Amino acid sequence: MTSPDALVRVATAHGVTTLTLDSPHNRNALSTPLMTELLAGLAAAVADDAVRVIVLDHTGPVFCSGADLKETAAAYASGTVPAGMLGDVLAAVRECPKPVLARVAGPARAGGLGLIAAADLAVCAAEATFAFTEVRIGVIPAVISATVLPHLTTRAAAELYLTGDTFDGRRAAEIGLVTAAVPTEELDAAVRRYCDSLVRGAPAALAGAKRLLRRPPAVDLRAELAELAELSTAYFLSADGVEGVTAFREKRAPRWVAELGR
Repeated sequence: MTSPDALVRVATAHGVTTLTLDSPHNRNALSTPLMTELLAGLAAAVADDAVRVIVLDHTGPVFCSGADLKETAAAYASGTVPAGMLGDVLAAVRECPKPVLARVAGPARAGGLGLIAAADLAVCAAEATFAFTEVRIGVIPAVISATVLPHLTTRAAAELYLTGDTFDGRRAAEIGLVTAAVPTEELDAAVRRYCDSLVRGAPAALAGAKRLLRRPPAVDLRAELAELAELSTAYFLSADGVEGVTAFREKRAPRWVAELGR
């Protein structure tokens, strides 16, 4: 059960764990305590076989304002800043074997955009706003570049990194920062549709598909194809592969879907 003073609230239903950033007093800033709780929530969801999908959500009007600048200022005396922990969070989201979907109902800034980009899918309200504000406070979007830049064209990245200008959800979808932008009143329905689709995938196959998406470009095409053919064969011959093909032929839900009552 989530503690009343938790900064990340956890709820699980029908194979979906929702991790809700709940620090509205500082616009869900990425403080050390919040990031610590988020890492713990992710680890617990990964370890739970009943969880198929992870949703990153938020309370309050702001998804995430980026680094906790109050905490950062207080840390100057020690000669270190807490921003380094953000790398651990982004890696945990990006490397999670289960699909991660970000639900963005409000503004996101700086490090919050890195969190969105680390997710496999992101759905935002078209009215939500975004900005890489780092240069305007004398820093750069360094850590988040690992997850953000693979999604953006070089022109869009240059414009938005260098100007720090604000853009809306529709632009975020156009440049690949989010998967889709929908009217605010349709956001929850869109998130449910994606979750309903994701839980229909076999858990091991979803993890394998995520690994495929992270593969570096091939140097030798024929060697790559031979390796992938072996991989494909292994999945077809796996227990889930046999069950999936059999269920398809028998016109029934495969075991991993039936387990969720779908």
